[in-house]
Amino acid sequence: MTKIDRIETTILDIPTIRGHVLSMTTMMLQSIVLVRVKFADGSVGYGEGTSIGGMSYGAESPESIKTAIDTYITPLILGRDGDQINVLIDMIDRGVKGNPIARCAVETALWDGLAKRLGVSIAKLFGGPVRTAMPVAWTLASGNAETDISEAHEMIGAKRHNIFKLKIGKRPVREDVAHVAAICDAVGDQASIRVDVNQAWSLADARWGLRGLQEIGVDLVEQPVGAGHIAQLRSLTDAYEIAVMADEALQGPVSAMKVAANRSADVFAVKIAQSGGLKRGNEVIAIGQASGIGLYAGTMLEAGIGTAAALQLFSTVPVLEWGTELFGPLLLRHEILARPIEYRDFNVHLPDGLGLGAEPDPEAVTQFSRDRSSSVHAVSAQT
Repeated sequence: MTKIDRIETTILDIPTIRGHVLSMTTMMLQSIVLVRVKFADGSVGYGEGTSIGGMSYGAESPESIKTAIDTYITPLILGRDGDQINVLIDMIDRGVKGNPIARCAVETALWDGLAKRLGVSIAKLFGGPVRTAMPVAWTLASGNAETDISEAHEMIGAKRHNIFKLKIGKRPVREDVAHVAAICDAVGDQASIRVDVNQAWSLADARWGLRGLQEIGVDLVEQPVGAGHIAQLRSLTDAYEIAVMADEALQGPVSAMKVAANRSADVFAVKIAQSGGLKRGNEVIAIGQASGIGLYAGTMLEAGIGTAAALQLFSTVPVLEWGTELFGPLLLRHEILARPIEYRDFNVHLPDGLGLGAEPDPEAVTQFSRDRSSSVHAVSAQT
């Protein structure tokens, strides 16, 4: 038995390299909750909980993630056997409803600790990697076509990205299509162009938008309508050749089954945080595979720890036809890992080493900690 002795949570506020414009907000910094779990044998596991734009994207915020972990998840598992991750996941699922990002952050730290104790990577615990490099998209989200075009050419020239996702939905649909058309014309056949609407369109707008996007050569449109409107999503999937991807509609295996049952999307954007952890994320992947739905490794714009965790899982997926968008660390002005994740040759590379293959840089943690202190929960020696 390897007892969980101590759990620490720290909010880090890290500036972004530019404004990141989404349909619901513009991000100028990213706030993450760094989780550190210490076990009785001295081993340590790390996890990360990250939301997008505070609470403008979803129901969790950095503050709520931290509170859920400190107040509710920690008392459930402190002093328990850290090797029994399935038992711990079940305890957390029964004791904490919702809060998938908080649950994912803690679960990631548990997998990291276990893999280190066993002397393997997390990927090995999920059957082993089938690849160590994965195609990686970059999001063009400045809101300005000329800036986005310049950024795209720079990324292609540096061989860092040749897949681009455009954040749209803040402007009228016809203006958005014109904006995307300008970028498609500028990059030509050098790159794949995709768009993410983040639920901003009505069904009427989405019909017009998908037709226009299809005509200008866009490959994929992500979550054009509200997450709860599965029937609308299906109607769009059936009506157009352009691939339709579900994102916000996927909140774990149960919702994935609902989307898959009527094939309401062509592609799943699988996010480990939105799924509630690596195990549930793997179940969403399995549902997509069994349903013949394409897979895409999505992001909550995580920093290095969360990105490393996703890479460990997605490296084990045999067919990842739509690649990944695990670029989160590149959006941040400062690196928080002791050894950064590698991005080159249009791919993101699986970190080598034990567990996540990634460790936070203590100086960066101190520099960006919101209150320069962390919440610490420790089990007493008598427990």
